[in-house]
Amino acid sequence: MKHIQYQTQGTCSVLIDVTADDNDVIQQVSFLGGCDGNLQGVCRLVKGQKIDDVIAKLDGISCGGKPTSCPDQLCRALEQLKNKYNTNLA
Repeated sequence: MKHIQYQTQGTCSVLIDVTADDNDVIQQVSFLGGCDGNLQGVCRLVKGQKIDDVIAKLDGISCGGKPTSCPDQLCRALEQLKNKYNTNLA
């Protein structure tokens, strides 16, 4: 299993906790802070999805004129998760 706790930047949420299996399928996502209902929806939608598929769909989403959003920050967390474990394999 792969796991990361990612401190967000530029969003109402402050932390994203993500777990994925060894095949890069997301098993669990939770946000600390932010818009609870919307983020529960995001978490349920991405659970069971491949990391690369989620990044392809959510990367670059902005929120309220900000250059980022909680879904965009999730992509940053997922990229960091992949890099963390790919580096350890090398």
